[in-house]
Amino acid sequence: MKNSFTLLRRHMLMGAVAMVGLSFAPQASSADELAEIKERGVLSIAMSGQYPPFNFVNEQNEVVGFDPAIGTEIAKRMGLEVKVVTTAWDGIIGGLLAQKYDAVVGSMSITEERDKVIDFVGPYYSTKRAIFTKAGSDITTVEQLDDAKVGVTLGETHEEWAREQGYNINTYKGLPELLLELQNGRVDAIVNDSIPVILAMKAGQYDLAIVNDPSAEPIGAGIAIRENNPELAAAMQKALDDMMEDGTYLAIAEEWVGGDIR
Repeated sequence: MKNSFTLLRRHMLMGAVAMVGLSFAPQASSADELAEIKERGVLSIAMSGQYPPFNFVNEQNEVVGFDPAIGTEIAKRMGLEVKVVTTAWDGIIGGLLAQKYDAVVGSMSITEERDKVIDFVGPYYSTKRAIFTKAGSDITTVEQLDDAKVGVTLGETHEEWAREQGYNINTYKGLPELLLELQNGRVDAIVNDSIPVILAMKAGQYDLAIVNDPSAEPIGAGIAIRENNPELAAAMQKALDDMMEDGTYLAIAEEWVGGDIR
């Protein structure tokens, strides 16, 4: 069962590439994109816009959060302006391969499967899978999820994991929907990166409980770019490393997530 779901997800990922016109094929022999981006003067970065406090749309209709702040600072250190693009998470890699934007700075977990079709800069923070229920729920162990309705974000690694377990799942566009569905009782539990949900709990927005998941391991979030761009990757990595060394990264992290999450 587990291998078949993994294979299905891989086929779905490659299918998304095919649907955007196999745009990755000519890129293997193309020149590095850094010069073109510098000539343009703008680095376009994508994210879902539905993952607070990492990226979300505020009351002024601006995309803000940890991710756009990191992306903007990287662009600044490369001598570039930044353009933030919001798009559905389940199509974000397809959009990158179709050259709709230059990079994904959207809390994307670095996985072996994704690394087969894109390259990563970073990681720029670390998190891990976590399972949440409403406070007082009868669900207190992972084993009880077998008989539960589980909410996940469409296209995330957590969706793949939940399918591999054989759970009965509902898929949603982003974290705000996940939390609302859990609060309203339409799902019994949700699976998500730990940090944003814990921060929402600490802020008093939701009364939730964490289900212990012994199999969960830390995983890095990276910046996704198209393959065969070593100069672009190096320039972005240098900017990221420099801001981590000079305190700028920590200041951004403290503003948006309350502390260092490297």
